[in-house]
Order: sequence, then structure tokens, then C-alpha cells
Amino acid sequence: MAKDKTQYVCSECGGTSAKWLGKCPSCGAWNTLVEQAARPAASSGGNNRLSQPQFAALGGVSELMLLSEIEAVDVARTPTGMAELDRVLGGGIVAGGVTLIGGDPGIGKSTLLLQAVDALQRAGQNALYVTGEESGAQVAMRSRRLQLSHSQVQVLAEIQLEKIIATLDSTRPAIAVIDSIQTVYSDQLSSAPGSVAQVRECAAHLTRFAKMSGTAVVLVGHVTKEGALAGPRVLEHMVDTVLYFEGDTHSSFRLVRAIKNRFGAVNEIGVFAMTERGLKGVSNPSAIFLSQHSEPVPGSVVLVTLEGTRPMLVEIQALVDDGGPSPRRLSVGLDRERLAMLLAVLHRHAGVACMDQDVFVNAVGGVRIAEPAADLAVMLAISSSLRGKPLPKGFIAFGEVGLAGEVRPAPRGQERLREAAKLGFSVAIVPRANAPKPGASGFEGMVLHPVERIEEALEVVRGLD
Repeated sequence: MAKDKTQYVCSECGGTSAKWLGKCPSCGAWNTLVEQAARPAASSGGNNRLSQPQFAALGGVSELMLLSEIEAVDVARTPTGMAELDRVLGGGIVAGGVTLIGGDPGIGKSTLLLQAVDALQRAGQNALYVTGEESGAQVAMRSRRLQLSHSQVQVLAEIQLEKIIATLDSTRPAIAVIDSIQTVYSDQLSSAPGSVAQVRECAAHLTRFAKMSGTAVVLVGHVTKEGALAGPRVLEHMVDTVLYFEGDTHSSFRLVRAIKNRFGAVNEIGVFAMTERGLKGVSNPSAIFLSQHSEPVPGSVVLVTLEGTRPMLVEIQALVDDGGPSPRRLSVGLDRERLAMLLAVLHRHAGVACMDQDVFVNAVGGVRIAEPAADLAVMLAISSSLRGKPLPKGFIAFGEVGLAGEVRPAPRGQERLREAAKLGFSVAIVPRANAPKPGASGFEGMVLHPVERIEEALEVVRGLD
């Protein structure tokens, strides 16, 4: 009996190899090649080479359109009834749109989606919840815990792709949730559910159905130990929107961040609080990212960061302590490599030496800050902790710091200042290019200190002691 041909597929990028290798030749990842049965190639009956007329006859000719003649209209959105989720989605769900949402196990993905589809069902939108990880009884128990009384959401406990698409085609819901895509399998493939081939093919079929039928499809995805969505990265390219659930499972607060959105802004975040009745939106997220100090403490600086279109205040805390032979550099919520760079700039251009000190930096509330506008706040917090001198009450700072010691402007700086002034902050060190013009409204009662270099900022801080 002839042995079935096999190939090795990378679980990270989906690349294939004829034999097992320790390192994937496509993406360079180690120990990611998994053996799978090779799918037979389609035969063309002899000569596989096609002439140009034969190739054109097989594919046909598609109709061309002029870009100027295509009617461009805004996509219609249906609000989910949850303001924070609508903010991340760009205003609501879009007919035919495909959304991929990922996060750690138990962080609240299923809870949020069950609340959203129940709100849509009550608003007159037909909703279908496909569960592959739980039974219908378990979904009903969660619904009771969330106090979703008399919910009319339709539930389908199924993992076979063909049956799921047949049900979707017959019911044509406005929104369908697939929880989760890693449990779905197709009979057309011999590999197990959750494999790279199954995830990719099932997601492609569901995306094609969404575009043809107008049903909004939400795919729930697992994440790896590194926090990335499990399966090939091509999965993120197939869908219209990619959302990540962030936050510590031991904390009651959750963040939903848009990594990709064809219908709205990227890096937009929604803030939720986990309660006994599920996830509730937080209207003023700045309050949860600020520690409640009765008096100012050394090493604490409030940063005005920008998440999508929302200015948000986050407290940056730094602790500088005597180190051993190998001083530690540790950051939570901030890039560690950038912290090392800022310490070098602080030493070279401002004369603040931390070579023999342990430096710890933390963003309060578990939020992750990726924008460089946090540089100035981080450096001022480190200097404050090293000197043991607290910054004055109501103090904020933001701005990018370059390797030459210059303080660069942050995007939408005046919006950041208005948000801080609205919350009662009265002293700010900002890049000179972000300083508002004299007489500008919205900054009443705020003392601004525009700076161009990091040493100027430290001089201003010393004058505030």
C-alpha cells in the first residue's frame, strides 16, 4: 500500500517544507513545523503549461471600473448598545464585516460578545451565537449569571464548518459569533481542528460567506504565550477588524484595543469594568489609571497619552534604588529597550547618572503605552525618584525625547492639554511646538512651561521644588 504523502507546515506563518526542519525557512521561527497530510495537486491531464489564450479562457475577463466613477458612500453601522465597544469598532458593526477578537483565556471575550449580541437582538437585529468550546447549557448558564432575562439569541453548538455555513445561509442573521475559530473544522481537510490549515480555510470560508450574504461575522481567536493571535498571521489579513483584549485577570478592568480596522481608527481603545452583571463601559478611563495619593510622592508623573482619538491620563511611576554588580532595568507597560535609551540620554545630556542603580518603571492600571510621547514623563519620573523630590500637585508632562536630548512635539498636543485642564491639572511641561498661542481658550488656570531640551525640563522641575 502506497504511503500517504506528508508535508510540514509552520504554525506561525503557514509556510511549507518537504521535510522537518528545526527552523522555518519562511519566517525563521524555531520548532514550529508540524507534519500534515499533503493535499493532492489538481491535474491538468498531461502538459501543465498553458498558453496565454488558454489561460484567459479558463479565468475569463473581469469588468474594469474607473476610480472616479465608483460611488463612494459611508458604510452603515449598527450600534451594539455598548458605547465603549462601539468606539473601538468605529461606531458599530458593519454589514458583511468580519471581526477577529483575541485575548487570554477567561479575560471576558465570550462575556462581552454575549452581552453585545443580546443587546442587538433586543434592538431587532437577528443574532446567532455559535459555540464550539461550550455546550448550549453552559452558554445559557452564563446568560443567567449576566441577568440577560428572556434572551432571544439563537445558539448553535457545532464545530463542523459545512453545517455552520448551512445554518447561517438558512437563517441569515444580522450578526454571527463564532466562538472560537480554533475549534471549527472542515471535512475537506484531513488535519485536526486548530491546525494552521483548518484555521486558515475555515476563516476564509466564513469571510467569503460574510461578504456574499451581508452577515457581520465575529471570530473569537486564542492567543499564544507571547500574546499574539494563535494560527497564521494571514488570519489577521483576511478580516476587516482585529481587536485584542488586554488587562490582568486579577484586576476588574479590561481594555479592548483595535489593532486593525478598515472601518475606523486603529489603536482606539474601549475600557470596561468586570462586574457581577458582566462588562460595563467606563466613561472616564483616566480615573482608573491615576493613583490616589493624598500628597505628591517622588517618582510619580502624570502623562497625557493618546489612544486612538481619545486623550487619556496615565500615571507613570519610577523607582530608582541602589543596584548590585549588574543593575536591573525593568519596565511594565512600557518598552524596555526604550527605557535603556532614555537612561543613556538622561546621563549624556542632563548629567543624571543611573549606571549603578536599579531602575523600575510602571504604567499604573495595566495599560500598555507604545507612543514615544511618554519619554519626557518617564525621564522626569526617574529624576524625581533619584532626587527623592516629589513633583508638585496637578503636574503633567508629555513629549518625545531624541538621542540628541531634544524634546520633540507630540501629535494633537493641545487636545491633550485641554483634557488635562478639564480634569483640574494646573502645571505642565510640554514641547515648545505644542505650546498653545497666547489667548487660546481651554487652558485657563494652567501654567505651561514649554521646553526644547531635556536639560531645560529638569531645570524647570528643580525650580518647582
